Amino acid sequence: MPDVYTPRRLHRGEFLNLRGLRHHILRWGEPRAGQPPLVMVHGWMDVGASFQFVVDALKGDREVIALDWRGFGLSETTGADCYWFPDYLGDLDALLDAVSPAAPVDLLGHSMGGNVAMSYAGVRPQRVRRLVNLEGFGMPDVSPAAAPERLAKWLDELKDPPTLRPYATLADVAERLRKNNPRLPAAKAAWLAGHWARETPQGFQLNADPAHKLANPMLYRKAEVLACWQRITAPTLWVEGSDDQLTRFWGSRYPREDFEARLALVPGLARTVLQDAGHMLHHDKPEALAAVLEPFLA
Repeated sequence: MPDVYTPRRLHRGEFLNLRGLRHHILRWGEPRAGQPPLVMVHGWMDVGASFQFVVDALKGDREVIALDWRGFGLSETTGADCYWFPDYLGDLDALLDAVSPAAPVDLLGHSMGGNVAMSYAGVRPQRVRRLVNLEGFGMPDVSPAAAPERLAKWLDELKDPPTLRPYATLADVAERLRKNNPRLPAAKAAWLAGHWARETPQGFQLNADPAHKLANPMLYRKAEVLACWQRITAPTLWVEGSDDQLTRFWGSRYPREDFEARLALVPGLARTVLQDAGHMLHHDKPEALAAVLEPFLA
């Protein structure tokens, strides 16, 4: 067994009722007068504990709050057979009302969380002081002509819903994490595995509702997303890894020129690239990411 990572800053786990669902949040540090909390929201098939490494790399002890999205981590599942993007916006709005009702926050999102954060910052610009997007590229625009095929696929999957296979040991979960991201050190994978999965009679099960894997029956509407992005008023920092995941994942379906044109519409945008980092850049280079975040959030 590899050594297990030892956090520098221990988090406190809490539960909040947000829009009728019990949500799990992690808190580091205490509120400080005049300093907004830094709220972090994770990506698809991830958990809030994923931010531990970058929280440890931040200097000082500012208050940081990370959310487990509905159906991920220790937050409740919906009990339904589908998850809808607007619900993430609603949950985030309810979270900020609970943790910082009278003042804006600094908001950071990774991947799916970055997309939610960007849309939210355009819809509720007064609630965000600084905005950070870690590789929340969005998705290719989809033609309305694709709707019948997408809906048919969704209906078929409802009849044969996806499942998540269990793992025999936490070491197997850690191995899966490192398979997904070979840059993740073994000690960090061993620590994160305990937050990524829970023990059940069938083995260690990922803390994720399999319904997240269903085809989304709603098409991605680029024009609607960009209408939100253009309304962002907070200074915004875009951070990506040098290992180009946009091209690797989408290829010609989502050309880099399209994404660059989208980013050009965001007011007050700063950009940076972390070298030798991939999509999970907060795992790959937490110290380098912290060094970029601190002056931006100061």
